[in-house]
Amino acid sequence: MIGPNSAAPWDSDEQRLAADAADFTWMVSRFAGETAGVVDAIAVSSDGLLIAVSRPQDQGASERLAAVVSGMTSLAAGAGGNYGLGALNKVIIDMEGGYLLIARIGSGAVLGAVTTSDAKLANVAYEMTLFANRVGTVLSPALIMELKNTVGMGVPARGTGGGQG
Repeated sequence: MIGPNSAAPWDSDEQRLAADAADFTWMVSRFAGETAGVVDAIAVSSDGLLIAVSRPQDQGASERLAAVVSGMTSLAAGAGGNYGLGALNKVIIDMEGGYLLIARIGSGAVLGAVTTSDAKLANVAYEMTLFANRVGTVLSPALIMELKNTVGMGVPARGTGGGQG
């Protein structure tokens, strides 16, 4: 994976998985921190479990958002199946105070982003697509399992001093 924690070729599989998990979490935090209008971002596995958060200090809010994202993903998949529209690309929910955008980032996960009401949706959607292109190919079932096991544990991002990047 591309990030501050990239494992060396001689590292064990477990070390590489741990480094990739830290990189993925760092990338979610970076996406939220650098994308104009985004106030929070999470990644959720296809079975509805939280796998990464942009704000680890608010685990309860992240878990509630994961439930919403998972539910909306299921509803979108149902609509896509009923009408032959294919797999989910993005879901956009327009609320009075902002938006919730959900994008598929691989076969096993989605990215959810909460934005302000004045966020430029095209820019946020574009950044979500770039994020998916960066992580989608390396987001393996093994990495998703590692992320499920480490989310909320404050996995430090090596090279960033820990915490948010």
